[in-house]
Amino acid sequence: MCGIAGIVSASAETIEPALIHRMCQTIIHRGPDDEGTFIKGGCAFGMRRLSIIDLAGGHQPVFNEDRSAWIVFNGEIFNFQELRAELEKHGHEFSTLTDTEVILHLYEELGADCVHKLRGMFAFAIYDEKRRALLLGRDRLGIKPLHYACVEGRLLFGSEIKAILAAAPQLGTLDHEALHQYMYFGYVPDPATAFRPIRKLPAGHLLEFEAGEVRVRKYWDLPQYGTHNPASEEECLEEMQRRLSEAVRIRLIADVPLGALLSGGTDSSTVVALMARASSRPVKTFSIGFRHGDFNEAPYARLVAQKFATDHHELIVEPDLTRTMETLSRSLEEPFGDSSMLPTYYVSRLARQHVTVVLSGDGGDELFAGYDRYHLRLRRRSFDLLPAWTGAFYRRHIHNRVPYGIPGRNLVFNALLPPQERYLEGISLRGFQREMSLLSPEFSLSSNGPSDPLRIFRKYLEAAPAEDVLSRILYLDSKTYLPGDILTKIDRMSMANSLEARVPILDHPFVEWVTGLTPRWKMRGSSQKYIFRKLAERLGVPREVLDRPKQGFALPLVHWMRHELKDMVLTILLEPRTLQRGYFNPQGIRRLLNEHFQLRHDHSPRIWRFLMFELWHRNFLATLGDTGPLPSAGPYDCLREEVG
Repeated sequence: MCGIAGIVSASAETIEPALIHRMCQTIIHRGPDDEGTFIKGGCAFGMRRLSIIDLAGGHQPVFNEDRSAWIVFNGEIFNFQELRAELEKHGHEFSTLTDTEVILHLYEELGADCVHKLRGMFAFAIYDEKRRALLLGRDRLGIKPLHYACVEGRLLFGSEIKAILAAAPQLGTLDHEALHQYMYFGYVPDPATAFRPIRKLPAGHLLEFEAGEVRVRKYWDLPQYGTHNPASEEECLEEMQRRLSEAVRIRLIADVPLGALLSGGTDSSTVVALMARASSRPVKTFSIGFRHGDFNEAPYARLVAQKFATDHHELIVEPDLTRTMETLSRSLEEPFGDSSMLPTYYVSRLARQHVTVVLSGDGGDELFAGYDRYHLRLRRRSFDLLPAWTGAFYRRHIHNRVPYGIPGRNLVFNALLPPQERYLEGISLRGFQREMSLLSPEFSLSSNGPSDPLRIFRKYLEAAPAEDVLSRILYLDSKTYLPGDILTKIDRMSMANSLEARVPILDHPFVEWVTGLTPRWKMRGSSQKYIFRKLAERLGVPREVLDRPKQGFALPLVHWMRHELKDMVLTILLEPRTLQRGYFNPQGIRRLLNEHFQLRHDHSPRIWRFLMFELWHRNFLATLGDTGPLPSAGPYDCLREEVG
């Protein structure tokens, strides 16, 4: 596990060593153990290493036998030992015991198609000196991040945006369309970033840079949904347990201490149950809680720890909220509005005091339909039977005549939307923007005309390899919310503490198998995550955990917003410098805050989103200086084709 960075020039120019060192220094938290750099012939690679496997011999970059190709790599390849054995049979000679070197020799055999053999989480860069070509690759689900930018004949890449900005600060020009998406969703979906010239390499994609041109192409996608219907529940459970047990077992390989993040929910408890079965020693588990009783999940985590006899570590957090938010917004290179990043940060900090690697339960909700919004969407399917003109007539002639604040006003509007739009409104800011005008008209029009933040989401729904409604929205969330929010959160918060997080539920063979299950195994009546909960029960997860409401690593956000954070919220969001930036409509923001603090509505998720945006503007963006106007495409436009 590490952070990677680099520059490759279309010419043979020499790149200054200080430049690649500066890039590496921005991501030192991702790899505090070692720094490695290599510069030759217009290529400069750098890495920061968190030593996990082959502690003594895993220095990067790693070279092939004749040093005509080299690699920097972030992540873990869990089938590297089998791949190494195959490669040795083909005559390849290894100088390390790392998974990194396996990728490079596999590239010699298969070229860019080497990625199809890899089982794990990864972001890598390979430079082929004979072809003078660069290959970047990102894992199938987007567990590990990778960013890139093209400027003046150079391609720059890095695990984090700040590494690219360290080498090319002129790329810090804001992308207003991406920021508009943040306001709607609380994160910036792939492939955009907050900065117009810098892009994320999407999950399951490769990038090739040769002769000054970039080609991005998709190498993997989720298979067709609903193609497999097991003959019985027992058959389904046996196969599911076998596959997930293997995914957990191969993620226990490490030369350093290893444990698990335990929220006390179904997903993390199931992972811990399987770890306990595969381990000869007690599993180290880590959990946090809060003094506020409604959001203290520590007792549930404690039940799981007792059930599986883990070496449990628990911390009741009384956070200095202002200080933590200032710190995180200073380190986050994009605005990020998921408030669960705070407990994820705290539990990662606790775990790092004892281990270097943890397993987490992320991914189960997107695979098995665990979010309440899925059930809500299916409950409203009866509205699909209404003729389209009914909803259009209501929206055009009736809705605006219904007084604001009348109970059910927005519910009726949402219910009468077309099916696809109904779900998109439920996961975005669109309904609140329509009713309260929270964003300024100038901001909404600032990206070459009216911005439509939902456009890319509609494309995913239309392209989903599925026939039924539930599967289509699972596909959408696996392409947007999972990599953009959930996996970004666990990566940034764990790596901020120099902790590697592994995600067994997102083992891609397991993901492909679950995707193929028909919908009834995921949601049955009002029972969400049906077969996953059955597996957890089979493994012995306590009933108290299985039957409680879903929370994940929850926190008392509503309580904080109305008490500890109230003064901070009112001061920052209503300050002239906040409102004068031009993103927010002052009247809409005041209405939002009034409704929240007068206890008429719980607007804490949106308030948090806007607060973190302003803190990011002050604490990260301000350090870049004046970003100036949006750039023209000219000097950044080396992207010739993007497929998939």
